[in-house]
This record gives sequence, structure tokens and C-alpha cells, in this order.
Amino acid sequence: MSVHLSRCMELLTYLHDSELVARFQRRCGLFLVESAHLKPERPRGQLVRDRLDHQDRNSNYKYKENGYASRDCGRPRYEVRNWPLHFLFLLSASLGHEIFYITCLPNIHWSVDPFLCRRLLNMWALVMYVGQVMKDVLKLPRPFSPPVVKLETRVDAEYGLPSTHAMAATAISFTLLLSATSRIQFQFGVGLTIAVTLATLVSLSRLYTGMHSVLDVICGILISAVLLGGTYPYWETMDHFQLNNPISPIVVLVLFYFLCYIYPELDHYSTTRGDTTTILGTCAGASAGYWVNQQLGQTFEPEGMLPVPLPTLTASALALGTGRFLVGAVILLATRQIVKTVSLHMLYSWYKVPKSDNNARRRKEIEVPSKFATYTSVGLVNSILANRIFLFLGLL
Repeated sequence: MSVHLSRCMELLTYLHDSELVARFQRRCGLFLVESAHLKPERPRGQLVRDRLDHQDRNSNYKYKENGYASRDCGRPRYEVRNWPLHFLFLLSASLGHEIFYITCLPNIHWSVDPFLCRRLLNMWALVMYVGQVMKDVLKLPRPFSPPVVKLETRVDAEYGLPSTHAMAATAISFTLLLSATSRIQFQFGVGLTIAVTLATLVSLSRLYTGMHSVLDVICGILISAVLLGGTYPYWETMDHFQLNNPISPIVVLVLFYFLCYIYPELDHYSTTRGDTTTILGTCAGASAGYWVNQQLGQTFEPEGMLPVPLPTLTASALALGTGRFLVGAVILLATRQIVKTVSLHMLYSWYKVPKSDNNARRRKEIEVPSKFATYTSVGLVNSILANRIFLFLGLL
């Protein structure tokens, strides 16, 4: 028993090693340019729960491990020797950011099928909340530089395991595949290939950008697979409750806000709580909006026998889709800006915080209600008003 446990720990240590990520980067043509100011952040190959002390959001972070401390005193330089792979992985990494889903999922609602958008939002909220909470509970560090080249800085104060990019890409790709089979006519094999390709590219991009270890990515994929498999039998039941139960909007709004407010506290500021609130707020607003549409009897879903043929991409359809995207983006951005400004003003006044204190936005009692109100409004406008405005403008 002890031998098996020892081998298991050795495997976990190996998969979590920063050097394994650095080797992947070098094989893909990304090399760290060593310089005098770069100091090792920790002994390599040691799987421990490092404590991350946040020093400055945009610059230096200190890592401590059994009394060992060091600091990266400047951004490491790197050399790219394979530009096609470089751009491919940077594009793939962008597909896993919250901003991509917030801009992409509304287009599925506007141009394809609100049913699919609703399914995707439900799974996105579930996997992201589970993944973000696990990060801040387990507190396993991201790969260290050197030896790794880190191409992103915004999330460097966050912990590593699991990779929520890998989780979201896996969940979104396969939720869309499983849900679309009953709604749209397409070749399942082609859809499966696309789903696997997208999930793989996003997952590998987290290694290439130096943001996650191999262990982080594998765990992210496996956790999403478990959540997909465990919830799939109940998707229809969830749909019925979400659309028809009179208390559905109240339950979703209250539950999601509660989950955001009890998000695990850290001893340093991290973007995870704000990002999680953004996601849950968007999904709560959209869910309430879908319930309203159902009660009004105008869901904007495809009519006739399902599954419907895959829409033909004509010049006219492309023009209308572009028009919906541009008008919809303006509507959602305007909603976001207005509600964000108003909510922050009200909260600053309520807590008697000077308007010049930008750091106050990081306080839980301000960050959570402000972001939740902002993105709940975005979700409501997207699901209720956007399509009606498109109808009025002749874009739908």
C-alpha cells in the first residue's frame, strides 16, 4: 500500500513540476532568455502548498517555501522560434478567457438557438465555480519562472490547480455537442472532432503560456468530465424547473449571489472572486430572462420539427449576423457601463468610501454586489431585450 502511495506521489510531483512545462515550451519553440536578475522561485520538482504573498498586482510576487524565499525582480525575456505555434496557442488561450464566453455565448442566443445558450451558461457557471473554489482551497502554486516563460500576468496572483481554462473549454465544447444533437442537424463525428480539437488547443495553451502545470490541466479536464457525466441525466429536469417553476428566478438569483458572497477568503487579493461573480451574475440574469421569455410565450427558439437543418451561411445571413453582433455588443456594453457606474456610486456612498479610493473596489462588500448587479443586468438585457430590439430593427 505504501509503495503504491509513494509512486502516486512521485507521479503527481512529476506532473506538477515546472521543468515539465518548460520542456513543453521549448519543444514548441518558446525559450526563456536567462539574465542576471532572474532568480529561481523555488527548488524544482517539489509538490507542496506554497504560500503566495501578494505584493503588487502588476509586478512582483514573493513565494515562500519552508523558509526559502525569492523574488523575480523583473519580467523575464523570451525568444520565439516557432511563430505559427506561438500565435495558435495565444489565440487558443484567449478562447478560454471569461470575456470570450461573455461575447460568444450571446451570439449563440441571437443567431442560433437560445436553448443552446441556456445549456452552455448553466454548465459554464457550474464548472467555473467548482474550479475557482478548488483553486483557492487547495492553494497549489502556478509554475515558476524560471524555468518557465510566463506570457500572462493578470492571473499570476491566482493559484493553479485546477486549470479553469481547461475545465471551461471541455465543458463548453461537449455541452454544445451533446445538446445540439437534438436541435440541429449535423454530422456527429465532425462535431466530436471540433469539440476535442478546441478543448485540446485551449488546454495545451495553458502549458505554452506557462500558466499551468500538466497536473493542473489534467485535473481540469477530468473534473469537467465528471461534472458533465454527473449532471447530464438531469439537464431536462433543470430546463423544466428553470423555465416553468414560478420561484425559479428567485432561487437562481439568491443562490448565485450567496455563492459569490461566501467565496473562500484569501490573505491577498486575487481576481478569482471577481471573475467568479462576473460569471455567476451573467448566468443568473440570463436564467431569469429565459424564465420571463417563457412566461411571455416568446422564446425565440427554432420553430417546426427538431432537429432543424444547420443554417446556411449566405451573404444576407452574414450581414444580419454582423448587424446583430454590433448592435448587441453596444447594448450590452452600455448596460455594463451604466449599471457598473450606478452600483459603485451607491455602494461607495453606503459604505462612506471616498470616490478616489480605487482599491475599495476589491473589498468584498463592494466588489461582489457591484459585479453581480452589473452582470445580472447584462444577462437580463441579453436574454429579454436584445432579440426584441433586433426584431424592431429588422435584424432578426
